[in-house]
Amino acid sequence: MTMTIDMHDDTEKISEEQQQWIIRLIDHAADLLQLTGEVECSLTFVGNPRIQEINREYRGIDRPTDVISFALEEIADDEVPILPEEGEPRVLGDIIVSIDKAREQAAAYGHSFERELGFLVVHGLLHLLGYDHTSETEEKEMFGLQEKILSTFGLNRN
Repeated sequence: MTMTIDMHDDTEKISEEQQQWIIRLIDHAADLLQLTGEVECSLTFVGNPRIQEINREYRGIDRPTDVISFALEEIADDEVPILPEEGEPRVLGDIIVSIDKAREQAAAYGHSFERELGFLVVHGLLHLLGYDHTSETEEKEMFGLQEKILSTFGLNRN
């Protein structure tokens, strides 16, 4: 499995070291989730004003949020799935994370910024892979996977 992450830091607040461990975290998640072949996604770090614009435009909610995912494999009833050609990578979609929200939530929950940032990145990745938390059963599965990925990577709540 080869995972390619197209990372952009619009905030210029994520250090090179942090970017490297985020890549390792996503690779770790991909291994645990047993993804195969060539897989790509984009990951963008923004501030609260930008994520609020995106949230308003795409979800009709006029406030900042912590993470938004745009899954390319998610299809509506009237859409045809876009499948990669033979030899082409599987493109999952885009994850957008608010660095401001990550800092706020880390402080509110009493854990490190890295733990919160890791949580949001993994949460976004799972959404790209079709996981959701709209029902109690889905939430239990998705949050259980998140915790497994984060704890086996060493990002614990304390």
